[in-house]
Amino acid sequence: MSLRADETGREMLSRVEALRTAQQRILEQLRRAVVGQDEIIEQVLIAIFVGGHCLITGLPGLAKTLLVRSLAQSLGLDFKRIQFTPDLMPADITGTEIIEEDRSSGHRRLQFVPGPIFTNLLLADEINRTPPKTQAALLEAMQERSVTVAGRTMPLQAPFFVLATQNPIELEGTYPLPEAQLDRFMLNILIDYLPEDEEVEVVQRTTARQEITLETVVTGAEVIEGQLLVRDVPVPEDVMTYAVRLVRATRPSDAGAPDFVRRWVSYGASVRAAQYLILGGKARALLHDRYNVAVEDIQALAHPVLRHRILTNFHAESEGVRSDQITDQLLEAVPVPAPKW
Repeated sequence: MSLRADETGREMLSRVEALRTAQQRILEQLRRAVVGQDEIIEQVLIAIFVGGHCLITGLPGLAKTLLVRSLAQSLGLDFKRIQFTPDLMPADITGTEIIEEDRSSGHRRLQFVPGPIFTNLLLADEINRTPPKTQAALLEAMQERSVTVAGRTMPLQAPFFVLATQNPIELEGTYPLPEAQLDRFMLNILIDYLPEDEEVEVVQRTTARQEITLETVVTGAEVIEGQLLVRDVPVPEDVMTYAVRLVRATRPSDAGAPDFVRRWVSYGASVRAAQYLILGGKARALLHDRYNVAVEDIQALAHPVLRHRILTNFHAESEGVRSDQITDQLLEAVPVPAPKW
């Protein structure tokens, strides 16, 4: 090995160790505020270190907002929260221009007042309680990391994340998110009820006189460095091919789609799903102290990546088949690459 290659290797190991240290520090802080939900926390951290957005779905009272707020405190990022309501307007998110008068000259001019979207970490709380027109105000920001108001495009400061919470659409007074917006979320994470022992711990914590103060343990610059490191992780060609085939199998129009996909699915996942499976696999490998992406990383992220991208049809709805069940069958149907010895 050449001296330069050896130095490059040491630098890479140092970057990986820094990411692992950042992960442990964040986990320590989050566990002071959030009980259990280890898998949920890992998925959110994967999205953070990839630079993707998260949709967190669950019934009220399951600590969705607490998780996001605690994460913002531990990351030390500028944080804003929008409570989505039926009367919320797009300008309430992006900002608007107002007429301002110069008292010395008497001249009037338009002054842009930035909305809460100009932040690092935006909590879109109960995003599905506002109509699609207002939901769409997030589209450009989520994809382009910029906001256009009155013909002027303004970039958003990096890093930028949207962590949105939503109640299940079966609840009264909610609006399903448009497919174009759903596809911009890297992960759709489901939060369910806690086991009994963890629920007892939650009740003990929240009914006693104690204040939990979280510390800032990771900076925005460290988050960006982690995102760059994730992009540098190599992916074996067979694992890359497996991820693409898994996504292509969700499309009923694809020649290789299984029969159950043709029966139950109207539209399958876009190429973003394959991109996020690979990027998420890279981040998960690093968080599990590995510098290589394995099939298990792709499979572990298949449900949160595909959950909101597989659009079921009438047959699936009439038979009570959900996208997660289709993903289960896809993981069994798509051949796994043979191990190389």
